[in-house]
Amino acid sequence: MPKRYENLDNVSMQKTWADFRRWQRERKQKRKDLSYVVPHAVPPQWDRLHQPNGRPQLCWIGHSTFVVQVNGITIVTDPVWAKRMGTAKRLSAPGVPLEEMPPVDAVLISHGHYDHLHFSSLRRLPGDPHIFVPAGLSRLFHRRGYRHVTELSWWETTTFRNVSLTFVPAQHWTRRTLWDMNTSHWGGWVIEANGAPTVYFAGDSGYFRGFRDIGERFLIDYALLPIGAYEPEWFMGPQHTTPEEAVQAFLDCRARLFVPMHYGAFRLADDTPKEALDRLWAEWRRRGLDDSRLLCLKLGEVMDIAAQLAAKREYGHAESDGNEQ
Repeated sequence: MPKRYENLDNVSMQKTWADFRRWQRERKQKRKDLSYVVPHAVPPQWDRLHQPNGRPQLCWIGHSTFVVQVNGITIVTDPVWAKRMGTAKRLSAPGVPLEEMPPVDAVLISHGHYDHLHFSSLRRLPGDPHIFVPAGLSRLFHRRGYRHVTELSWWETTTFRNVSLTFVPAQHWTRRTLWDMNTSHWGGWVIEANGAPTVYFAGDSGYFRGFRDIGERFLIDYALLPIGAYEPEWFMGPQHTTPEEAVQAFLDCRARLFVPMHYGAFRLADDTPKEALDRLWAEWRRRGLDDSRLLCLKLGEVMDIAAQLAAKREYGHAESDGNEQ
């Protein structure tokens, strides 16, 4: 029997068929405005990804897919360029078309759900990337013919071309078939490189004490945290943070800057992209946090993360101590 992975404190994600039917009944009663579409960078900026000229850069493709460029390598997180997720059409086009992507050196997978691991997208990425995956997931890649695959457990670190990659906990679950629930793990990644800002990619998670644990182990400059797919909260709560919980997660992990993700691409729950952003900004301002530390990227926007961080330091935006209320 394959190993079944668990969350910290044995938090369960099990839902009953009755729970699912209740959600679907509630959903039919809701009328949602989906007219807001996350904007794209205009004019397109993807040419900067082909010539970073040594700059550490960050680009949001959409949902949980980012391009991170540090120390001369190009990393992609959770590559998903799919036009549909199940029967639902994608709400906004990817920020960079696949045919405009630079060669990719490494791919970081947070877990095996289809909206985070899309093999058709992965196969079409240019280059011959090394793939880093959670414990239990490498066998799926090997069965599909992938050879450059490294599997990590929580808190394990590996080095790839002088870049340190650490797999860190999240509170979630995974399944790709009826028979493989939680036979691989889930988590986030911390990317560290000499001379470059430290980036924490949280993957997919509900709110949990692990955010504080991560903040105690790393000096994080950029926290890429999920804010969408939280409604109804009674159903989604353990597995997806609300925008308010995402703000608390940002404070817990003591990051300097917050980049929201996991909204605007796929309708996985009942909330809308506009609702997620409105609630995020409302909570941010309720807590009196500096607006310039919340970076809501446009799709395809390419940010020089070293220059951005230096500007925040110059204007006195100190590192959070995790105790702001």
